[in-house]
Amino acid sequence: MAPMALALILGWCLVAANRTQHLPRPSLSLHPSQGVSVGNNVTLRCHLPQPAAWVQLCEDEAMTICRSKLDVRDTAEFSIVSTERKHATTYRCQYWVLWLPGSSEQSDPVELVVTDQSLPPPGISLSPEECVEIGTNVTIRCWIQDSGAIFLLHKGGRTAPIQRQDSDGLGMASFTLFQVTASDAGTCRCSYRPKDDPLVSSPLGNSVTLEVTPTPAPPAADGGSHGNLVVAVVRCCVAALIFIVGLFFILDARSLQIQRAQAQVGKGFQIFYPLEIPQTAPSLPVIPNRPPENPA
Repeated sequence: MAPMALALILGWCLVAANRTQHLPRPSLSLHPSQGVSVGNNVTLRCHLPQPAAWVQLCEDEAMTICRSKLDVRDTAEFSIVSTERKHATTYRCQYWVLWLPGSSEQSDPVELVVTDQSLPPPGISLSPEECVEIGTNVTIRCWIQDSGAIFLLHKGGRTAPIQRQDSDGLGMASFTLFQVTASDAGTCRCSYRPKDDPLVSSPLGNSVTLEVTPTPAPPAADGGSHGNLVVAVVRCCVAALIFIVGLFFILDARSLQIQRAQAQVGKGFQIFYPLEIPQTAPSLPVIPNRPPENPA
C-alpha cells in the first residue's frame, strides 16, 4: 500500500512540474512608455495570463532586488515614486500559481530610461542646411564636450529614437540619411547617454528642420492642367494652320494646272475654213463645125 501511495505522490509531482513548465509567460509594460525624468513617478505593470498567488517584479536578471504582490487577478502594478537615477535599469516580472510548485518564466525585459535634466543638452547641425531634393543624402551632426557618450537621433512625431551611435574621440556623432524622401521631412533633435550609465538620458537639445522638395518635373508638365490646356490649344492651332496652308497650296496648284491647260488649248486650237472655189460658167460641150444646111 505504501509503495502505491508513494507512486501516486511522485506522479502528482511530475504532473505539477510539467504544468509549471508550461505556465504562460507574463508581459511587462512601462507607463509612461518612454521613461521618466528624475523626480517624477513611473508605473510598471505585470500582465498575467491567469490569476496568480504571487507576482514578483525584479530589477535585474538575477532576480535579487525584487518587489512582490499577493493574490493578483490579471495585472500587478508597481509604482516608483520620485524616480532617481538609480532606478534606471532593466526590469522583469514572473508569477506563481497556487498549489503548483515553481514559477512561470520571466517576462521579456523592459528598460526604464531616466532623464536627468541637469545634464547639458547636445548641439545639432544639418548639412546641407537649405531645402534638399528627394534622393539627396543629408548629414545630421550631434556633439557635446564629453567624448564618452552614446548619441540618439530623434524625429518629431516618433516616440522612439530613429538612430543611435557612439561618439567619436571629439564628442561628436554623424547621422546620415541616405536618399531622403518626403517622409524624412520634419524636425530632428539629439540626446545622449553616458557610456557608464546607459539608461540615464540627457534632455533633448535644440531642433533642426529638414525640408524635402520634390524633384523638378519635366518642362512639359510644369504648368499643370493649365499648361496642358495651352499646349492642346497650340497644337490645334498649328494643325489648323498646316491644314489651311496645305489646302492653299493644293488649290493654287490646281488653279495653275487649269490655267496651263487653258493656255495649251488656246495655242493648239485653230479654225479651218473651207477653200473657196472660184465660180466659173459651166463649160459647154464643144460642137464641131459643120456646113450649113441647104434650104429646101
